[in-house]
Amino acid sequence: MNSALLEVEGLHIALPPGGDRSHALFDVSLALQAGETLCVVGESGSGKSMLANAILRLLPPALAPRQGRVRFRGEDIAALDRQGLRQLRGVGIGMVFQEPMSALNPLLRVGVQIGETLRAHGMKRAGERRRRVIELLGYVGLPAPEQLRRRFPFQLSGGQRQRVAIAMALAFSPAVLIADEPTSALDVTTQAQILQLLQRIQRETGMAMLFITHDLALVQTIADRVLVLQKGQVVEQGAAQAVLGAPAQAYTRRLLAAALPAANPRPSPADAQVVLGAQGLNKTYSSRHGGWRWQHTAALVDVSMALRHGQTVGVVGESGSGKSTLGKALVRLLRPDSGHIQWQGSEVAEWPQRRLRPLRRRVQMIFQDPVASLNPRQTVAAILMAGPVAHGATPAQARARAELVLGWVGLPAAALERYPQAFSGGQRQRIGIARALSVAPDVLIADECVSALDALVQAQILDLLETLQQRLGLSIVFITHDLRAAARLCDHLLVMQHGRVVEQGASAALLRHPSHAYTRTLLASLPGPGLVESRELPPAQQEAR
Repeated sequence: MNSALLEVEGLHIALPPGGDRSHALFDVSLALQAGETLCVVGESGSGKSMLANAILRLLPPALAPRQGRVRFRGEDIAALDRQGLRQLRGVGIGMVFQEPMSALNPLLRVGVQIGETLRAHGMKRAGERRRRVIELLGYVGLPAPEQLRRRFPFQLSGGQRQRVAIAMALAFSPAVLIADEPTSALDVTTQAQILQLLQRIQRETGMAMLFITHDLALVQTIADRVLVLQKGQVVEQGAAQAVLGAPAQAYTRRLLAAALPAANPRPSPADAQVVLGAQGLNKTYSSRHGGWRWQHTAALVDVSMALRHGQTVGVVGESGSGKSTLGKALVRLLRPDSGHIQWQGSEVAEWPQRRLRPLRRRVQMIFQDPVASLNPRQTVAAILMAGPVAHGATPAQARARAELVLGWVGLPAAALERYPQAFSGGQRQRIGIARALSVAPDVLIADECVSALDALVQAQILDLLETLQQRLGLSIVFITHDLRAAARLCDHLLVMQHGRVVEQGASAALLRHPSHAYTRTLLASLPGPGLVESRELPPAQQEAR
């Protein structure tokens, strides 16, 4: 460990009393060499982000390490003064955070934000900062950096925002880059681009990378070594090929099994009733761009689909393909410009909202981000009871229904009196599913409902949806950029690009023999083994599953 660039030795971080465990990290040690990629993997709550923040001394005083040391180039980070910490952060070690929209100030143009980082580290001349900002934006592959530096974060796509965050972290060519889940919510093609960018920068600069992720398929693509965390403790670490090829611990085998799709989904009967249909949907968004000039974006172009009773139809594609717009149109959260939508035979595309209300309970939506879609000021009981009461149930009936659906999604009745922020990400998503089920719908529209969850929780939510579908006879439209999740759950797939359906068919056949070049690109962008090859699991992983 003496030659390591970054060392963590016997790190202990205690949690306040009353938590689900006594420690955030317990006796964690690692060593990172120059030019190496060490992947830290584990499910949510395993301590991955806590480790990253401890290395850079970003934790609050109450969570200061009780034992252990962190050294960078042999120097104890705990002994650094304020000026030494400033040099460490950004110059010695850069960090890319998980959610760039939270890491970037929405009120400042991206060029100003990168410029602030440069000025904080001694670059005083405005002209020099501007040239460096343009150079960095171009270096991370952003088009027209001179114009892009003047944009606000909300004017950029998710992949572009992540590239801006990477540019900021690389401003002073740090020796170590800590990347905390930098691709977790990105579509597969954008994820592949970000990974290729990081690997190119690493080759050109010799930078070491501590890559934090829950995605074992992604780890197979980039890791030199792997460290597996569970509940704050290291359960396994070693060369990537050894850990992923022949994992010694049952927990690692469970992570690997959860990262791979299950067997082919069952076929749905071709003569089942169509419960949700769309024909020739079109939707164009218009926004003012550059003064009086209007910019028009075709979000849906002649989109048609049919969902049958008991079937799961997957809608896949990268960001901006029109998936979420289609989902909102199907549930009539927005009105299409033209086309037809049928809910169990009733044409609803042109209906006003007041006429839709009696039918609302039939088609419900599970949103992508349960943090944003659940009111933090309401208890779970209030959230789950609102729908039934709006549709005529008494408070007592609504309360009984809330307890019932909570049991269906695997949460205790005691959860009714708690607030959403008291739950983990996976538990909040279960509450979102329970809210959709509280009005006894026939159809669920699930919009990226597992995209930001770790592999184990994602597998649990997919299994839950399949169990509920079989128990309640639900039909599901599953919107996702994750082809592995789609392969696991869906009977039929629609592939969307630039608002159009470019290919559709039975999921097993489409994934094995895609006919459109775009579908082949999506499949090729998947990290790790392909969908077809990964169905044959090694015996150890079959046992874990």
